[in-house]
Amino acid sequence: MELKNKRVLVTGGSSGIGLAIARCLVGEGAKVVIGGRRVEMITSSVAELSANGRQAWGVAADIGTPDGRARTLTDALASLGGLDILINNAGGVRAGRLEAISEAEIESMITVDLLAPILLTRAALPALRASGDAMVVNVASGIALIGAPFYTVYAGVKAGLARFGEALRRELKGEGIHVLTAYPGGTDTPMMRSNRAGPELGFSREPASDVAKAIVEGMQSNVFEVIRGGEARAKMIALNQVDPQALDKRFLGLKPALEEAVNDHCAL
Repeated sequence: MELKNKRVLVTGGSSGIGLAIARCLVGEGAKVVIGGRRVEMITSSVAELSANGRQAWGVAADIGTPDGRARTLTDALASLGGLDILINNAGGVRAGRLEAISEAEIESMITVDLLAPILLTRAALPALRASGDAMVVNVASGIALIGAPFYTVYAGVKAGLARFGEALRRELKGEGIHVLTAYPGGTDTPMMRSNRAGPELGFSREPASDVAKAIVEGMQSNVFEVIRGGEARAKMIALNQVDPQALDKRFLGLKPALEEAVNDHCAL
């Protein structure tokens, strides 16, 4: 896909991977609206993105609510005059043992990480169809491909988002709307600040700019998926398919240290 002059909405676009994607897109000449909950972050990010004559706007709204989703899409369409690309990037996480995660935290992850992208995509489809050359990008997680202990709910909702994207891609095939799913690994973002796990526990971190560059290159090439983590992650994914018990054993040895390192990981 040629990105110049494309009209793009990026949810969760005021920081982390979302902001890094927005930076790449305006650099390619796209017109971008970023969404997020915090007015001050939206304002400062839009100021950065729109420098040097680039076209960027923002909308402060909570896509976890019906009103927030409606306002996000309405404002984006008003600013852009239509929509060519929807990037479902906003998300939240709460790690820890399942029984230690509150019902409210579980509901928040399901709502923001899965329900909101589905409903926002559904609402955006008429505008995307009108484009004739459109795309939906769902930012899932490497944990959607390899379930990790203490991330049970997060793994479930991100895997759900990934399968939603796969099914939607096939549903829309031949109708002018492509669907791409991205699987970032550990990324150096504000969302990861409360995660104390390091490379020895499988949480190597790469810059958000590298993840964003790979996703944008995937968009330009119309690929189905972008998986980060390099050869090591690829080997783990393959092993998980042919010998999942081997990974069970590996995680068993890491469990005490991993639980301690991620028990306070929360970004909701």
